[in-house]
Amino acid sequence: MDRERQLHLAEAFRARHRAPPLLLLANAWDALSARIVEEAGFDAVATTSGGVNWALGYADGEAAPWSEVVAATARMARVLHVPLTADIEAGYGGSPAEVAKSVAEIIAAGAVGINLEDGTSAATAPMRAIDDAAARIRAARNAAREAEVPIVINARIDIYLKQVGDPPSRFAETVRRAEAYLAAGADCIFPFAVTDADTIGRLTQAIQAPINIVGRAGTPDVVTLEQLGVRRVSTASSLAMMAIEETQRVARELRKHGRFDILNYKLKRPDIQKLFEGAER
Repeated sequence: MDRERQLHLAEAFRARHRAPPLLLLANAWDALSARIVEEAGFDAVATTSGGVNWALGYADGEAAPWSEVVAATARMARVLHVPLTADIEAGYGGSPAEVAKSVAEIIAAGAVGINLEDGTSAATAPMRAIDDAAARIRAARNAAREAEVPIVINARIDIYLKQVGDPPSRFAETVRRAEAYLAAGADCIFPFAVTDADTIGRLTQAIQAPINIVGRAGTPDVVTLEQLGVRRVSTASSLAMMAIEETQRVARELRKHGRFDILNYKLKRPDIQKLFEGAER
């Protein structure tokens, strides 16, 4: 990506976290879905790690080869005119130095933001130690400084997702981690799986930084979230899962009944072609 253009996108994306209106992100998983999201009027696009992994032929959870994830991200960045932020899960690295390398490569692919999570896949240790997670965020920030691209680091906290500790302790631990991650260089805090208005409002009051909430069925609407002090909402894998579900439904119906009237749609081929006009850069 052209350096001047990437810097412009990075600054624009950073500015969208500072003041209303709330930044609403619909998560894409390939170049086509990214363009659909942009064409719908979103002023930035986020990737979904689940959707990207599945589209590449792998299970979610850093199963896809990193080189393929980077290539998929580059394809999305190439066709977009708006900022792209990439969900890189836990950073595709066992150490902070390896995370820094991943961040440098995803920036080179055109991303101007990242998600970095502190949960793990280990049943006996579902969360990284706070110092380890903070060190990985610090490494990501240093990598961005070296690349001279002011990316937005969205630090995902998985305390509520993993249901770590008893319910009363989760709030305090989330705030403690948020403060450590902000000190390490994060810009935005993502308490994943928190959807109730009371907890959301308390978190926005306790954490002195933009808060990202996951938008899914049951989450308060955008107007309510903005009133609660939320600065950013993303849909995670929901759009990808809805697309998968519909494809699965049609495929099963076609196989079962052998009738082609199910293949009825309003979108026309020229409309899809137009999504990629001027995307040869």
